[in-house]
Amino acid sequence: MVDFEWYRSFCTIYKHNSVSEAAKARMMTQPAMSQHLAALEAEVGEDLFIRTSRKMFPTERGKELYSQLAPLIESLEETTMNFKSASLPTFTVIKIGTAHEFYTEKILPRLHKYNIRTISNFGTADQLLELLKEDKVDLIITSKRYQTPGIEYLKLMDEEFVIVAPKDFEVLDTDDLELKEQWLSSQNWMSYGLDLPIIRRIWREHFKKRPLIRPIHIIPNLHIILKAIENGVGLSVITTYLLRNSANERTKVIFEDLKVKNELYFAYKLKHKHLPQIHEMMTVIREDI
Repeated sequence: MVDFEWYRSFCTIYKHNSVSEAAKARMMTQPAMSQHLAALEAEVGEDLFIRTSRKMFPTERGKELYSQLAPLIESLEETTMNFKSASLPTFTVIKIGTAHEFYTEKILPRLHKYNIRTISNFGTADQLLELLKEDKVDLIITSKRYQTPGIEYLKLMDEEFVIVAPKDFEVLDTDDLELKEQWLSSQNWMSYGLDLPIIRRIWREHFKKRPLIRPIHIIPNLHIILKAIENGVGLSVITTYLLRNSANERTKVIFEDLKVKNELYFAYKLKHKHLPQIHEMMTVIREDI
């Protein structure tokens, strides 16, 4: 009775024109491969290859047998691979966009728990919106809610920003709002952008005016800004969750009454509203906030 493995060995020898190379391909010993071929030739009743010192060439009977066996072997191997693949866990893929800081603090620490494969993109709110409009991401987390046709927003959370200074920084001791504004305006500031994001919010909400500040450094990364504050470079505004997670003793919050809140939203295209991977991703992020 013919063994199926004899057929596989025969087809491998046919492809490689060599018993030794076929043995390597099938991760078998050369004697075992030769034994398979000899057994098959005995069953067929004639040689299937012409042996030379360098290569093996199929006989006419060998060519005929290969043409019959090859598609059957390939079909069986494909069926086996599909069966194995079906038994493996599958993971949904979703393309997300968010600020680098939010990803680092809120998503990355729990990424190993997600049963979702992610392709991540980082950028500003404007950049992320463009990626969403161009279908380069499926879901973004943004601090700006634009009235854009075809895009829906859902509230995620409030993030709180406070003014942060180096630990040994001498701060004006006063409750007078006008004196606070004058003193703050005279300090060295670092900002996330030239338009003074969040800093401008603090001035408008608490001082009812625009800030007259020219930052000494523009650094579009809150982690780096926090590091610069630790090194005594100057003041800036930082999210409280980043401060909690950093657990450092080289900075301090000043004028805690001047804090502001910033709303964060999920945003996605309405045409994708019912995709299960979007709802799954929003659910797991909400659970970990």
